[in-house]
Amino acid sequence: MKINAPKGTRDILPDESSAWQWLEQTFADICHLHAYQEIRVPTFEQTDLFQRGVGDTTDVVQKEMYTFDDKGGRSMTLRPEGTAGVVRSYLENGMASWPSPVRLFYNMTAFRYENVQKGRYREFHQFGCEAFSAAGPEIDAELISLIDLFFQRLGLSQTSLQINSIGCPVCRTAYHTQLRAWLQPRVASLCPTCQGRFEKNPLRILDCKEERCQQATAEAPLLIDHLCPDCDTHFEALKNELTLLDLPFCVNPRIVRGLDYYTRTVFEFISDHVGTQGTICGGGRYDGLIETMGGPATPGIGFALGVERLLMELQAQGVKLPGPETADLYLAAAGSAGPQVRRLSRQMRQAGIRAETDLTGRSLKAQIKYAARRGIRFLLVIGDDELNRKSARLRRLSDGSESDVSLDDLSQLMELTQHNKQEA
Repeated sequence: MKINAPKGTRDILPDESSAWQWLEQTFADICHLHAYQEIRVPTFEQTDLFQRGVGDTTDVVQKEMYTFDDKGGRSMTLRPEGTAGVVRSYLENGMASWPSPVRLFYNMTAFRYENVQKGRYREFHQFGCEAFSAAGPEIDAELISLIDLFFQRLGLSQTSLQINSIGCPVCRTAYHTQLRAWLQPRVASLCPTCQGRFEKNPLRILDCKEERCQQATAEAPLLIDHLCPDCDTHFEALKNELTLLDLPFCVNPRIVRGLDYYTRTVFEFISDHVGTQGTICGGGRYDGLIETMGGPATPGIGFALGVERLLMELQAQGVKLPGPETADLYLAAAGSAGPQVRRLSRQMRQAGIRAETDLTGRSLKAQIKYAARRGIRFLLVIGDDELNRKSARLRRLSDGSESDVSLDDLSQLMELTQHNKQEA
């Protein structure tokens, strides 16, 4: 019986993996430029972590988590996102005693049971950053700047930064009362999900993507108009900092987070590209999250970015992605030279030359044909004469040009292949 990959998962094949490696390395490089250090956390955690760290009123917790009982009867969940596990690690490993701010980044898989569609999978990949113990707007702007520089490095354009402030518990308590009063006569016109949010989480109604909810709340009072003095000062300082860093932005008062531990700054990078319009990544402050998870009151901010979504956006904008990696050089063995050629290929790899040779008993003609089909740029045909002379002809397969090389001087061979590779 044929066994296929589970629904909502996919194989990343060799012709794609070079693009993934490029993205991953570029993201790591940008994070290191900003003094962020990589963290790796478990693929599954105790279910309670995500109920507290993601929020038990969210769709992720209520509908989308992969939860199971282990053999000890403990409820475990495959991680649906990155922040909760990183916060757990921050507390468990005593990172509060580290020099602050503590800056962390991750590259991980995550799992959500949701409808499968283009660019959206049940097993997916995320890049993210989290920063702890810095309360001011400067760290907010630095994190946004990191994302912007990452996009620049990738060649991604046609994006815009949108920011908002969702205040703090002081702001929101009074605002929720006002918002519920305004929504009360309109509840019947909301979707069933938002009707359920009316008492528990009214702020999230403003973020609903259902057209009828957007129409019903078009004139709703906005939290940004009801910020307390401290939150208003923080938001104005953030805008000044972004201007200082030459980061264009617009204020979108409809960007919200529905849980009490999210505070003040929220932001999204939006694609302006026709056909792929939508959020590429989003983030914000969660100054109450560590306290919710049993730690001391600690400011925090982070973002997450879906890798599959990012790749789709790069392709839609025509960004050239790296292709499959091939060997720099193919060593074609003629006559009885196979064993010596295999030995020579090892020496070349030790010297840093990406070399491939025949292991299947192909004829010389078939070896050369194979090298061309694989896209290998350079060829050495080596037989007994070449081994005796300790020299051969290096051929560039794209145009047939040749150079004499010494089989004893591998530095010369490396220089020629790398030079010709750059010219190609």
